Amino acid sequence: MASCFQPKKSKSWFKHFQYNPKKDKAGDVRNILLIVATLFAAVTFQSGVNPPGGVWQDDDFGHEPGRAIYASRKEDFYVFLFLNTLALSSSVLVIMCLTYAFPFYIEILVATASMLVTYGSAIFAVTPGNSFKFRYILIGAALPFVVRGLIYLVQLCCDCVVEEEIKQKNLCSNCRRKISEDNLCVKCGSEIS
Repeated sequence: MASCFQPKKSKSWFKHFQYNPKKDKAGDVRNILLIVATLFAAVTFQSGVNPPGGVWQDDDFGHEPGRAIYASRKEDFYVFLFLNTLALSSSVLVIMCLTYAFPFYIEILVATASMLVTYGSAIFAVTPGNSFKFRYILIGAALPFVVRGLIYLVQLCCDCVVEEEIKQKNLCSNCRRKISEDNLCVKCGSEIS
């Protein structure tokens, strides 16, 4: 009896919601990415300005008012700050890339730069002073931009190498001229293998 019952394989609903370049329009995809990036930017900005657990309200037990309560757990707090800053910086990079060459792009750059400076001043304000670990926060802020720049440079170099290989493939090694359709050099007429 147990062998008679074969459960049906369920269809994966993930496939229905995945990006499909044949069906999805580029403008719709850009708009969705802008919404998601803006949501990430808003959430990470707010959590940096108002850290989890809030800030000390008074100086009881030697705490400084206005400093993050979460900062009393130093390592945990710096992991939070690093990852939160990384997420904010990544979302700002996505917003900047997706709005490139839009009207008012300069204003978008000014607004995002101002937001990042405001975020930085807010986390400096709530974090206890004399901390050398802010360099990690700055690394988290710069990391997405540096990685994107490196990816761009590698792609640019690879494109140049591929173009050069294509050019070299169609040239006679002696005179470096383009070949004719029958694999003969246009200048000297020698056959190119």
